[in-house]
Amino acid sequence: EVQLQASGGGLVQAGDSLRLSCVVSGGSFEDSNIGWFRQAPGKEREGVSCIKIRSGRTYYTDSVKGRFTISSDNAKNSVWLQMNSLKPEDAATYYCAVDVGSTFPCLTEIGMDWWGKGTQVTVSS
Repeated sequence: EVQLQASGGGLVQAGDSLRLSCVVSGGSFEDSNIGWFRQAPGKEREGVSCIKIRSGRTYYTDSVKGRFTISSDNAKNSVWLQMNSLKPEDAATYYCAVDVGSTFPCLTEIGMDWWGKGTQVTVSS
């Protein structure tokens, strides 16, 4: 069983920054894709960013390119999402998820095998 623990959410003002953390236990971290997804009230869940751990290749949805940065630390089995210049439309519950074995393209929701509990991000205008 793989467990993911997401943290780092909070209430910020537009333009501020937050850093989300996702710690993964179990499974083969190095052979995984780790993704961040978000879901706002009344909206479908969407992929935000993803990293292929072995290659380090990163992916971002268009709305966060240039503002968000995903990174990983294999020694800590951790992935971070640095979110800068936050906008009210970034407000959502953020989830990290893992595709063990990188069996699907990164940011593919259906490919994620395990999900963590979400962390809430609120952005006031």
